[in-house]
Amino acid sequence: MPTTKRIWSLRRICLISIIGFISLLSIISIAIVTQQYTNSYNSLAANDIKYWANVLTNESQNYLVNSERQALNDNLSISEKIPNLNYLHIYQFNNKTEKSELFYSYKRDERRSAISEKSLELNNLLTPRFKEKYVEYMKAITVEDKIVGLVYLQNSTEHIALITDDLLITSIILFVVVILIAIFMALQLERFISAPFLALINTVQIAARQKNFQQQCQAMPYREADMLARNISTLFSRMEKHIAQLDAVEQQSIEHSQELEDKINKRTAALKESNQDLLSTLEKLHQFQSQLVESEKMASLGDMVAGVAHEVNTPIGLGVTASTLLADRLEDIKLAFEDKTLKSSQLKKFLNEGSENVAIIYRNLNRAADLISSFKKVAVDQSSEEVRSFEVKELLNEVLLTLRPQLHCLPYVIDIDCPNDLTIVSKPGPINQILINLIMNSIIHGFEGRENGRITITVMPLSNQLNILFKDDGMGVDESIKSKVFEPFTTTKRGEGGSGLGLHLVYNLVTQALGGTIVLNSEANQGVSIEINFPIN
Repeated sequence: MPTTKRIWSLRRICLISIIGFISLLSIISIAIVTQQYTNSYNSLAANDIKYWANVLTNESQNYLVNSERQALNDNLSISEKIPNLNYLHIYQFNNKTEKSELFYSYKRDERRSAISEKSLELNNLLTPRFKEKYVEYMKAITVEDKIVGLVYLQNSTEHIALITDDLLITSIILFVVVILIAIFMALQLERFISAPFLALINTVQIAARQKNFQQQCQAMPYREADMLARNISTLFSRMEKHIAQLDAVEQQSIEHSQELEDKINKRTAALKESNQDLLSTLEKLHQFQSQLVESEKMASLGDMVAGVAHEVNTPIGLGVTASTLLADRLEDIKLAFEDKTLKSSQLKKFLNEGSENVAIIYRNLNRAADLISSFKKVAVDQSSEEVRSFEVKELLNEVLLTLRPQLHCLPYVIDIDCPNDLTIVSKPGPINQILINLIMNSIIHGFEGRENGRITITVMPLSNQLNILFKDDGMGVDESIKSKVFEPFTTTKRGEGGSGLGLHLVYNLVTQALGGTIVLNSEANQGVSIEINFPIN
């Protein structure tokens, strides 16, 4: 089901656009102002703590040099004047131990807990360090470029946090006010934009309900809406003219419909008669197609007979020659024997030649017998669909032996990958015809004009089925006939002796005789792959 595109209203677009823009601008402005104020207050706090550190350094130098701890405690009252001061530590540097010792300490509230010694953190506190609620700073007290002590201050920054919170609250209030103003502006803008469109929609709805396209749209307040209104008015005028034309055409069609009805009745009768003739012709065509398929089978068998006859002719001819030569030599021996001129060397030569001739006759007669036996099995299998048990590898070898007259002079290689002990119960006849047709199809069509080629036949049992994968590396099947390659009379050799029934015969044998399936895959110049599966026992 197709997804429906989401349609947004003008009000929503205006609200989202204006409020989004103003909100983004306000948030950025508030963030920048808040950050600037925070940085400014932090800078003031840092300068303030540095100032008081300088003052304390000047006040405590003499006390540290003279080690007057009590005098410093009695006279140093400036710590109470430092605003936001939490802690004050003054450390004295001991030259003997080279360590700093706490010389003076102050905390604003006696209930505050003491803090750890800070003299070891001098390197980290040479610049004011801000924590969550306070800022701390440490400065070395020097006399004549010699460190005599350290002063540590910790000031509270809670007043800065309060100022930041007040600034944030004020910013939020301003943000809400700005958003309300933006919403009001967006609604007013949407009302101004959408009002003309609502008027146009109302006009179009009235025209659609009443089918009255003579009315005109009113003038609109701005250019875009006014242009749309003028175009709608023009459309109404054209629709009115078109409706009038349709009415006239409808009247003419009513007048013509009666005439057409009479013609249709007459032609229907003629069509029925033509259909009857077509059905008869189609039946005859099916009969002719079946006859062509049978003729293709017989033609294939005839080619095989001619090939086998030619192949058998060679061994029989050799046997006849050897037997004739043996008869001539026997006649010579007989005459020599009768004339009593027979020599032992002559007899020995005759026996040797006789043994060779008999061996030649035996070998060639055996070869002819094998060819005739193989042909007999193939011929019987092709003319019969009897179910029997047979070895698949032996069947494949018999097919190749039968085709040897056509293949022995061709530069093509046929590889067979089949288990030696694979015995199945099926119909060898259809399998025989399928393999012969596929091999000859590859030789005639796939390897046309090529000096080399390879055919691979892979057989393997899969559960209760036999899988035959037939591949060649020829030119493949053209895309124009790939989808109808198993249909009858489909061929690329039309007018050159091709009947177009070879693969159709294969398809029928696989699907009907064997009850299986056949799938063809091919790409241009990448060869063809045909996978056959059918049930076996």
